[in-house]
Amino acid sequence: MSDIDMTGVDIIVVGAGNAATCAALSAVEHGAKVLMLETAPKESRGGNSAFTGGAFRFSYNGVDDLMQLCPSLADEDLDNIDFGTYTHEQYYDDVFRMTQYRSDADLVEVLVTSSFETAKWMTTHGVELIPSLGRQAFKVDGKFKFWGGLALRINGGGEQLVATLHEMAEKAGIRVVYEATAVDLLQDGDGGASGVRVRHGGKLHDLKAKAVVLACGGFESNQAMRARYLGPGWDLAKVRGTEFNNGEGLEMALRIGAMPYGHWSGCHAVAWDLNAPPYGDLAIGDQFQKHNVPFSIVVNANGERFRDEGEDFHSYCYARYGGEILQQPGMFAWQIFDQKVTHLLRSEYHIRRITKVEANTIEELAPKLDGVNAQNFIRTVKTFNAACRTDVPFDPNVHDGRCTEGLAINKSNWANPLDTPPFEAFAVTAGVTFTFGGIKVSTLAEVERHGKKKIPGLYAAGEMVGGLYFHNYASGTGLMAGATFGRVAGRQAAKFAKG
Repeated sequence: MSDIDMTGVDIIVVGAGNAATCAALSAVEHGAKVLMLETAPKESRGGNSAFTGGAFRFSYNGVDDLMQLCPSLADEDLDNIDFGTYTHEQYYDDVFRMTQYRSDADLVEVLVTSSFETAKWMTTHGVELIPSLGRQAFKVDGKFKFWGGLALRINGGGEQLVATLHEMAEKAGIRVVYEATAVDLLQDGDGGASGVRVRHGGKLHDLKAKAVVLACGGFESNQAMRARYLGPGWDLAKVRGTEFNNGEGLEMALRIGAMPYGHWSGCHAVAWDLNAPPYGDLAIGDQFQKHNVPFSIVVNANGERFRDEGEDFHSYCYARYGGEILQQPGMFAWQIFDQKVTHLLRSEYHIRRITKVEANTIEELAPKLDGVNAQNFIRTVKTFNAACRTDVPFDPNVHDGRCTEGLAINKSNWANPLDTPPFEAFAVTAGVTFTFGGIKVSTLAEVERHGKKKIPGLYAAGEMVGGLYFHNYASGTGLMAGATFGRVAGRQAAKFAKG
């Protein structure tokens, strides 16, 4: 018998982050009583959602759409802000281009066509959206021009998002049991989900429910699973977010026949401060990240560049930075900037806990880059500087075509010679955000076995959903997918619970 009060509970939601809380709120809106289970203590709740910077990717057709989500835009100097558009077509193009056309088209359709409506729904639950000025738009000649499909972001980032959603959940009568780890799914006679076995207070408890929603993250915090699925070396990577996403939700779903789906050898991993702790620190949030690669040159231990830093806006390639760094000697790299671009650096480059060196000459900087071949580095900078097309104007808001010519790895855009001291350099390694492999769900968030056979009463959302991400990731998609499929999962679980 369980000492967890299950009186009247219809649905168990496993997890307490963005997707899980959206599922719980949606289920309550559709008449169900919900209990949430969170493996972390209350002060560490929210999974990876608590660590996000708040990017939120949705489609919109112009500033009028944005004003529905952010009425305070009326107070902005709109004559000097070009928000552009981010239509369904643009959203589709980004997702499929970045995933090499492998994403599940049916799931992507739900994500894209529901995104604006989901954003509006989030604002009705107290989530405040604000313009991403300075993050997704830079001021050039007195005007801001947005790029990358991220006009608005969540005010206060992940920490405020989790706080707001849990405040709304409490008002809705949703109870959360903390330090309660789901270890198995209970099944009824037809193989459907009829509850969850939970480890809580040093005991195992069998909690019965009419439906279960799994929204408890991927396996990014599990070293053994990272090595098994992502490959050699990934067990040594730092984890950008929570230490509690150990893949248990995925494993217990697979044990009852859920179909593994998506890119199990892939993950979202960013450039992360070299001396950051092994797991995310909520006091710092996402500020160990170092995303301004397009305005830098990046060198490895050999003092050599190893990527085209200017291939695209960071929103479209930052999730690959970590994996590329992990393949370098010593699993680290240095990002180097000069004073022509340091005013463009995001807030994460100005925190106190940072691995940074600076110098007034490249020759003085070289020996300060710990672990780097100094002579090769000096040669790399001189060769890079000589190859820059300085006749092409620099513009951080567009693919400006300011490139290098004649290098083994050319920089395609934003190529500035490193010639304006002082020079600033930041040491980075890989920071894993979340894993791409998951389980198969229908467009109604129903967990499926092979052959598209549904597991009755079982739903999934968030990082557990496989099939959306392959090879790469566009920033802000995760929070939107979590909210979208969380909302669907809660609604459908409530309908199922009503019989």
